[in-house]
Amino acid sequence: LKSELQSLMSAHEVIWQINPHVALLGNHHELRSAFANLLTNALRYTKPFGKITVRVDWDPDGQALFEVTDTGVGIELQHISRLTERFYRVDKGRSRKSGGTGLGLAIVKHVLMRHDAVLEIESVFGVGSTFRCRFPRARSLRL
Repeated sequence: LKSELQSLMSAHEVIWQINPHVALLGNHHELRSAFANLLTNALRYTKPFGKITVRVDWDPDGQALFEVTDTGVGIELQHISRLTERFYRVDKGRSRKSGGTGLGLAIVKHVLMRHDAVLEIESVFGVGSTFRCRFPRARSLRL
């Protein structure tokens, strides 16, 4: 994933916090697509020299987490519940200009559903966002 997005990452500070003992049971290609969508969105909506943190770890309940936090534009509260709808765009003009289709988060949601996982979104407009994928223990493997 890092190598595929290297050119997009060059204008940002990307911090990788990866616990090497976390593994997921599921469809590798689908999970990769979901995670790439989240990272691509963070890169797209974070101004140059902004900070993006990619974290893979365990939560206190023993569930695996994949989390992307950015210092991007953030999302107003009234939009958060609709972000995973197909073709929903917070800002239609900006999305078209940056190449978005409005499908990325819908894809993420469906991949996570097929893996019994959930997507949690926290955001403060003008400050940044966190997109967290939480996988149940049945889909999480300790290496």
